[in-house]
Amino acid sequence: MSPRKIIIDTDPGQDDAAAIMLALASPELEVVGITAVAGNVPLARTALNARIILEICGRADVPVFAGAEAPLKRKLVTAEHVHGKTGLDGVELFDPAQPLASGHAVDFIIETLRTEPEKSVTLCALGPLTNIAMAFARAPDIAARARQIVLMGGGYFEGGNITPSAEFNIYVDPEAAAAVFGAGVSITMMPLDVTHKVLTTRVRVARLRANGNRASRVMADMLEFYERFDERKYGTDGGPLHDPTVIAWLIDPEMFSGRHCNVEIETGSELTLGATVADWWNVTDRPDNAFVAGDVDSDRFFDLLIERLARL
Repeated sequence: MSPRKIIIDTDPGQDDAAAIMLALASPELEVVGITAVAGNVPLARTALNARIILEICGRADVPVFAGAEAPLKRKLVTAEHVHGKTGLDGVELFDPAQPLASGHAVDFIIETLRTEPEKSVTLCALGPLTNIAMAFARAPDIAARARQIVLMGGGYFEGGNITPSAEFNIYVDPEAAAAVFGAGVSITMMPLDVTHKVLTTRVRVARLRANGNRASRVMADMLEFYERFDERKYGTDGGPLHDPTVIAWLIDPEMFSGRHCNVEIETGSELTLGATVADWWNVTDRPDNAFVAGDVDSDRFFDLLIERLARL
């Protein structure tokens, strides 16, 4: 069976880097392009970070396109307090040889969905949904051509991580999230309820480092920096490794459980702005618009991640 074609829309971020590495190391997937968006750090940095990750993996053949530098209607909120000033703190960074691809990320998404066979390209969203919302607004026909959107974002039973009720990716651009969840595309959502169960424990990071190859060593160094914030915040051994759950679901969906339900995005309330209101118990008549993951086999997840990164 031919690999599934994906576009990774991302704001790297150490956990974004792990997701990109997992995708590149997996023969089930073909990364046709990476689209950068402002989020964890500003756009200039996320577009640079994506190319650094590709060079570490020896995959400069994958084009990187710069996209939206601000949310649709709001000022950009970033997360250097988690990821460090560069977004990839924890390792010595460098200027990659690979240039940015010419053109805007939104145009690349539109062109790819129009030229590839219908329902053949999956959008993997690891950051704020600005680029995807802009693409759907500019070219409404492409929504029906996308195979699926698999995204990391939101939280329901777990609450929020940037406000008491909102997860960072959705909070940064709630209007974009509302547009994407209302676009009629098949959506799989990896919320904090799942990602907070995949912790970068000392044992797991040591196993990753023991792979010995460059990508694994770099990722282990990044994770040892990245997990410090969440260890202090949650009092856990390691921090949540959010974004690779998107890629893991594409490779091995059986490690996850969840249910189809309606998800709406709060865009009006100052108190709960960016909240993902999931009708988990089916108490309304709102139609299902997403598969919301609720649990994951965390050991199976890390076994996959560590084994695949050894291949890079």
